Amino acid sequence: MTDTLSPAPTPGVVASRMGASAWGRIAICIAIALPAVVFRIGGFAPNPVVDLLVFGGAVVAASFLLAWAAEAAQKDIAGALAIAILALIAVLPEYAVDLYYALRSGYDPSYEQFAAANMTGSNRLLLGFGWPLVVIISLLVARRFVRTGSLPASATRVLELERSSRLDIGFLALLALVAFLIPLMGSIPMWFGFVLLAAFVWYLWRASKVEDGDDDEEEMVGMAGNIASMPQRGRRWTIVALFVVAAAVILSSAEPFADALVQSGSALGIDSYFLVQWLAPLATEAPEFIVAALFALRGMGGAAIGTLIASKVNQWSLLVGSLPIAHVLGGGTSGGLPLDGRQVEEFMLTASQTVLGVAIIIALRFHRWSAIGLAALFAVQFFVTDTNGRWVLSIVHLVAAVVVFWINRREILPTITAPFRRASSPVLRG
Repeated sequence: MTDTLSPAPTPGVVASRMGASAWGRIAICIAIALPAVVFRIGGFAPNPVVDLLVFGGAVVAASFLLAWAAEAAQKDIAGALAIAILALIAVLPEYAVDLYYALRSGYDPSYEQFAAANMTGSNRLLLGFGWPLVVIISLLVARRFVRTGSLPASATRVLELERSSRLDIGFLALLALVAFLIPLMGSIPMWFGFVLLAAFVWYLWRASKVEDGDDDEEEMVGMAGNIASMPQRGRRWTIVALFVVAAAVILSSAEPFADALVQSGSALGIDSYFLVQWLAPLATEAPEFIVAALFALRGMGGAAIGTLIASKVNQWSLLVGSLPIAHVLGGGTSGGLPLDGRQVEEFMLTASQTVLGVAIIIALRFHRWSAIGLAALFAVQFFVTDTNGRWVLSIVHLVAAVVVFWINRREILPTITAPFRRASSPVLRG
C-alpha cells in the first residue's frame, strides 16, 4: 500500500492532500454546530422553535461529520463488518435522541409514547423511503452502462444484491418475526431487551467472519474520498477527531433537541407525536441516506442497499433492545417499557413492513416495481390516521409478503439458516 511505502509527510503536506474545499466543508459543519454548544454551555433557551432550529441543525451537521468519517473508515476496515459498523455509526444520532426519550420516560410517563414513536418512524422511513431511493438511483445509473454494452438491459429493472447480504437478510428476517412479540406482549420487557442486545452482538460477530468475494478496493469519492486519500497516520487521526467532535455535539444536543421537538408541537399547533416520529428521523438519518445515495451514484448499488439493510438490523436489535434498559435507568419499573394502544399498532405496522421488505429482497434481487410499491405503501400511511387504518395497512403488508415469499419460497430456508452457518458456507458466499 502507498501509505506504508511512502515516507511520513509533514502536517502541512497532509492538509494539502485533502484540499481546502474539503476542510471548508468540515468547517461549515462545525460552524453550524457551534451555536448549539454556546447555547448548551450558557444555558440559553430562548423558545422551543429557536431551540429546535439550533440544536436540530447541530445534530444534522454532526451527523454529516459522522457519515464522512464512517465511510472513510472503510479504508482500514474491509468486508461485511465494515458495512455493519458503518450502519451502526450512521444511526448514532438517532439512537441518542431515542434513548433520551426512553430515559426520560422512566420519570415522566408522558414521554413513554415518544420513545416508541421515534423508533417506529425512523424504522419505517429507512425501509419505505431509503430502500426505494437507493434502488431507483442504482437502476438509473445502470442505464449508462447498458448503453455502453457493459451491462445487460435487465440491469435497469433489477438491482442485484451482494452475496454477503444474505447474512444481514437472515438476521433481519429472524428479528422481524421476533418483533411481533412486542405488540403481543404490549410492552418491551427487560429480558426481551437483553435478548435483542445479544442478537446484535451475535450479528456483529457473524459479520466479522464473512469474507468479501471481491478483494478489489473500491474507490471513494467526495468527502470520504478526500479523507481516505490522506496518508495512513493523518487519515486515522482525522477520522478519530471527526468521531470525537461529532459525538460530543450529538450527545450535548440530543436532550435539548428532543425536548424542543415536543414543545415546538404545542407552540406551532402541530401534533408533537408527528414531529417526534418523522421530523427527528429525517434530521438524524439524512446523512445516512446521502451516504447510501452516493454509493448508488457510483454504481455500488449492492453496497448501498447493504448499508441500509444493516441499519435495519441495528435498529431492531440494538436500538429496540436498549429502550427498556434506558427506561429502567431513568426510574421506570423493572418490567420494561410499557406501550399504549397506539404504540402497539405502530409496532405491528413497523414489523409487518419489515416482513414485506425481507420478502422482496430474500432472493438477493430488488425489482424496480417492488421499490415503487414499497414507497407507495409508505406514503399511504400518512393518510391513515386511525386504528382501523393502521391494522388494515399491516394486513396488506403481510398478505403481500406471503405472496412474494411463495414466489421466492426456495430462498426462505437458506436465508433463515444463514446466521447459523459458517462463513465458508456457499449460502453466504454464493
